[in-house]
Amino acid sequence: MTPLLALLYDAIEQPWLLILAIVLPVMFVVLLRRARARRTTRLARLGTVDMIRRLVPATVFSVSGGWRAVRLGAAALCAAIALAGPRWGVERATVRSSGVDMVLAVDASLSMLATDERPNRLEQVKQEIRRLRALSPGDRVGLLAFAGRSYVLSPITVDGGALDLFLDNLDPSVVGQAGSSIAQTIAQGTSLLALTKSGADRALVILSDGEAFEPQDEIATAARRAKEAGVSLVTVGFGTTQGSTIPVENGGRVTEKHDENGQIVVSHYKPDVLQAAATAAQGTFIPAEATDKAARIKSALARLRTQSRNALGGEDRTPRYQWFLLPAILLLWLDTILAGRRGRRRRAVAAAETAVAASILLLFLTACGGSQAAVDATAAYKAKDYRRAAALFAQVARDEKSPGALYNYGTALIAAESLPPAAEILDRAAERADSEVRYRARFNAGYSHLVRGLVKGPAATSDSAGNERDQALASYRKVLIQRPGDLDAKWNYELALRTQRGGGGGGGGSSDASKAPAKNEPKPQPTLAQRQAEQLLGSAEREEREVQSKKQQQNRPEPPPGGKDW
Repeated sequence: MTPLLALLYDAIEQPWLLILAIVLPVMFVVLLRRARARRTTRLARLGTVDMIRRLVPATVFSVSGGWRAVRLGAAALCAAIALAGPRWGVERATVRSSGVDMVLAVDASLSMLATDERPNRLEQVKQEIRRLRALSPGDRVGLLAFAGRSYVLSPITVDGGALDLFLDNLDPSVVGQAGSSIAQTIAQGTSLLALTKSGADRALVILSDGEAFEPQDEIATAARRAKEAGVSLVTVGFGTTQGSTIPVENGGRVTEKHDENGQIVVSHYKPDVLQAAATAAQGTFIPAEATDKAARIKSALARLRTQSRNALGGEDRTPRYQWFLLPAILLLWLDTILAGRRGRRRRAVAAAETAVAASILLLFLTACGGSQAAVDATAAYKAKDYRRAAALFAQVARDEKSPGALYNYGTALIAAESLPPAAEILDRAAERADSEVRYRARFNAGYSHLVRGLVKGPAATSDSAGNERDQALASYRKVLIQRPGDLDAKWNYELALRTQRGGGGGGGGSSDASKAPAKNEPKPQPTLAQRQAEQLLGSAEREEREVQSKKQQQNRPEPPPGGKDW
């Protein structure tokens, strides 16, 4: 591994996620540019650029959209780096817990291989121990194995890995002498607990089938001495009173255990021995028939005084993802604000500019076939002398009394900002005109009503303004029935509708902006990186398993007291 890759591996928790830091920004830029180009193409199909600019946000045709791609690309870059888990600097975790000091004495005699509990009594003991440690993670635990003699597997410790290692390798071959010696086990467990100076209460838990071949007086005496030493005794039974044979492996074959007379041995659970020990020590006896023995042991120890403990965990690099996540959130927030501002449409009427400009053609047609007054009126309109043009068109309307003349007169009045009479004249023109003149007259009449309905000030009352907006809505409804695709008419109709309801501008589009959118001093540990410590622990575990395996192969059972070797 090159120095650069090693540095990257240490500084980033998941280096392979850095691929997203390249892919996501490029994807955002490409998708935004593609969406913007497609939107511009679709809008261009609706009409000229000048007309579309009044109906959509100005940024659709501006160059500022490129800055949005930069913002979102930078946000994606920062988010991808945060997701990869950047780490630098060193921190050490402090683990705080409380519990008692406890020694677990496990019966590892041959009788614990009896199958009256599935798969056998010893495996049931191991399962209960694992559940007990899960219920009491703050307890310091030592481990004894006993048969004809007791053997210390682990001193009192909080190292769960070591306890699991010894527990996994525990079987009858660990203890060299066969049989069962509970009295000696109680004495050795008491001595082991006497060495602790933590200040917490102490407990000895014996897990056995109770099949001991020693006088009960010796067991009771050892239990009383444990009580005098301040040790709480809990005995837990395993097996059944009906008993079971003991399977043993002999030359690769599994056979049943036989005694010295050649008779098949049947091992029985004997609660009297365990109960007598608990009674002598004024402790707790949990029979084999009880369910969830781990919870019962925990309950029996609940009255004991616990001790708070602090321990230093391994070294690790400090997570720094927030240094990149915060800028990503700020960039997204900024984009939301700017997109919201871009989404606001102008509250301007799509005035009669389209219809008025188109009416110039009609004016020319009238001038070509009409009187001198019509020619003069057209000239005045082209010169933007709208008041004179309105006066001349009024004369033409009186002389000709045609819908086209009335339309020209009303349109000239709108240009001269004389709106009230213009609306009335245009309504009259629409009653008797052909399709083209009727469309233009209604559009400009609606424009006249809408402008008056939007007037604010002392001269305008809410009733009058509301009435004008109602008339504008009526006019544009008729225009849209005649020409459903007229965008200017749609704009003015929705503007009148939103204003009538007290809303914002028209246009029918809400902004696409996204919404913006959790009293022992600590024992020092060797200065090792966490990954190195895990590697060393794994190596130690393999070595310990090999050592235990060799011991099991080399151990030869010694003759038990009394001749009974189960």
